[in-house]
Amino acid sequence: MKLKSLKPIFTLLLLTAIMTLPYFVFAQDANNGSVNTGSSANPIKILENIATGESGPYNKANENSLPTILGLVINGALSLLGVIFIILMVLAGYNWMTASGNEQRIEEAKDTIKRAIIGLVIVLGSWAIWNFILVNVIEIL
Repeated sequence: MKLKSLKPIFTLLLLTAIMTLPYFVFAQDANNGSVNTGSSANPIKILENIATGESGPYNKANENSLPTILGLVINGALSLLGVIFIILMVLAGYNWMTASGNEQRIEEAKDTIKRAIIGLVIVLGSWAIWNFILVNVIEIL
């Protein structure tokens, strides 16, 4: 067999391993070290709880407090900016693929991709800084 014909098989196996990884991560309860067999033992349910904020940084705060409202607004704005930069990367890739060998359009697409990546890195960095401030500073107040 050629290596080319094995590439899709290895890709499928890798993707399957990545998709099943969350089932092995939540093997023990962090509180007492025992295996958690309750309803929260399902890793998908745990991830849903984190995504909805039930076990996130906003769980203990009052819903109408300034840090909670500010956190929700900032997280929403950073999420929107991240989506915008990803859309810009997809559009630039589309422009590059449809350039038909036109060097000027290819360079414009490459420039747009570079700028979108820089913007995405800035947004991810600002989200990391905001999350650090939220968890370590605002939670103490």
